Amino acid sequence: MTYVVTEACIKCKYMDCVEVCPVDCFYVGDNMLVIHPDECIDCGVCEPECPAEAILPDSDDRAAAWAEQNRTYAALWPNITRKGEAPADADDWKGKPGKADLFSPEPGKA
Repeated sequence: MTYVVTEACIKCKYMDCVEVCPVDCFYVGDNMLVIHPDECIDCGVCEPECPAEAILPDSDDRAAAWAEQNRTYAALWPNITRKGEAPADADDWKGKPGKADLFSPEPGKA
C-alpha cells in the first residue's frame, strides 16, 4: 500500500504533509503535490496532517483515479522537503468538488 494525493489538493497545496514525511516522498507541481509511490513507506503520518483531506491510501476507491498521476508527476516534478506557503486563496478552494479540470502539469518550486 502507498498513499496518494487526490484532486482535493489542487489549488489548496497546504504542504503540512511535507513537514511530517520521514522519507521526503512529496513532489511539487504548480498547483498540487504528489507522492512518489516507490518512495512512500506507508507510514500514514501525512494523511491526518492534510487540511484539505486530499491524501488517501491507494486502497481507497477515491484514490484510484489519482494513483497513476502521482507516479507520473513524481518523476517529473521537483522533490519538496520543507513546507512552503500555501496559495493565498487556498481556503477558498478547500472542499470544492470537481477540481480535476484545474490540474496543472507544470512543475512547482521546491
